Amino acid sequence: MSKEPIAHFEAASTLAVVVSSNEPLLFLSADQKVIAASTSFCRTFEIDPATIPGRALSELGNGEWAMPKLTSLLKATAAGSARIEAYEIDLMRPNQKTRQLVVNAQILDDGNKDHIRLLVALSDVTDARAQAKLKDDLVRDKAILIQEVQHRVANSLQIIASVLMQSARRVQSEEARGHLHNAHHRVMSIAAVQRQLSTSSGGNVELRSYFTQLCESLGASMIADESRFSISVTVDDSAVEADVSVSLGLIVTELVINALKHAFIDQQTGRIAIDYRSTGSDWTLSVADDGVGMPTGSVAAKAGLGTGIVEALARNLQGEIKLNDASPGTAVIISHRGDADRRTRIPAAA
Repeated sequence: MSKEPIAHFEAASTLAVVVSSNEPLLFLSADQKVIAASTSFCRTFEIDPATIPGRALSELGNGEWAMPKLTSLLKATAAGSARIEAYEIDLMRPNQKTRQLVVNAQILDDGNKDHIRLLVALSDVTDARAQAKLKDDLVRDKAILIQEVQHRVANSLQIIASVLMQSARRVQSEEARGHLHNAHHRVMSIAAVQRQLSTSSGGNVELRSYFTQLCESLGASMIADESRFSISVTVDDSAVEADVSVSLGLIVTELVINALKHAFIDQQTGRIAIDYRSTGSDWTLSVADDGVGMPTGSVAAKAGLGTGIVEALARNLQGEIKLNDASPGTAVIISHRGDADRRTRIPAAA
C-alpha cells in the first residue's frame, strides 16, 4: 500500500489540530509561508483568517510580523541548527499597545519528511508582566513604608528612654528612681529588638547576632565598669521566626536585668553567660551568673514584674523553666521539647 494517503491523512489531521487549537498557533513551511493558523491566533492578533493561507509570515497584518531576528531564528530552526524556546518579542502595531509575546517553535514531523514544517506557538504575556511589575512596585513601596515606620519607632523609643532617664534624675524617692531605671532598661531592650528585626530578612532572625546586640545594649545601659562585670553570649546557628525572637529576647532581657540587680551584691566582679542550643524543634536557653546564688526550685520563688514576664513568655513558647544552682551563682534554664511548636528551626547548611 502506498504511504502517500497516510502522509496526506496525517497532514490533514495536523491542520485540523492547529486550526482548532485554543492557543495562538501557526503552521509554517520551511520558507515561512503560512499553511494554517489557529482561530485563536487570528482572533488574538486581529487578522482575517481568509487572508492567511499561502502568505509569508512577514506579510501578515500590516507587516508587524516582519521581524528580522524572528525570521532568522525560524530559518535556523527549519535547518535543524536551532530551536526557539521561550524567545521574547515585542509585537508593535499601529495605534495599538505593544504586546509582549513568548515564542516557541519546532520542526513538526507530520509524516512527510520531504517537506519541513514548523509549528510556532505564541503566548501573550503582556498582562502577566504588567501584574508582576505592579506586584514588585507594591512590594518595594511596602518595604519603604516599613523602613519609615521602623525609623519612627526607633526615634520614639529613644525619646521615651531619654524622658525616663531625666525623670529618674529628678525624683527623690529611691524606689521610684529604681522603677524608672527598670523601665528605661526595658525600653532599651525593646529598641535592641526593633533594631535586630529591622535588619532581618525572610522573617527569620539569627539568634547569635541578635542576642549579642541585645546584651551589648543591656551592658552599655547597666554596667558602669566593664572590667568588673561582663555578659557573654554562646549561641549555635539557630534562627527563629520574628515573633519567637521577640519572646526569647525579652526573656533574656528580664533575666539579665535580674542578675545584674540581685546576683552580685557585695561582689567586686561578676559574669553572666547566655547560652542557646537547638536541635530540630527542641531548644534550650540558659542564663547563668556566678553571683551569690538563689534558692533552687521555681523561678517564681522571687516574685516581681520580671518574674511574671518570664513565666508568661516561657509559657507562650511552651517552655519549661528550671532554676539550678550553678555553684557559684544561679542558672535559669528554659527548655522546649517535642513537636508541639515547630516555629524554631536550624537553617540548612549552606
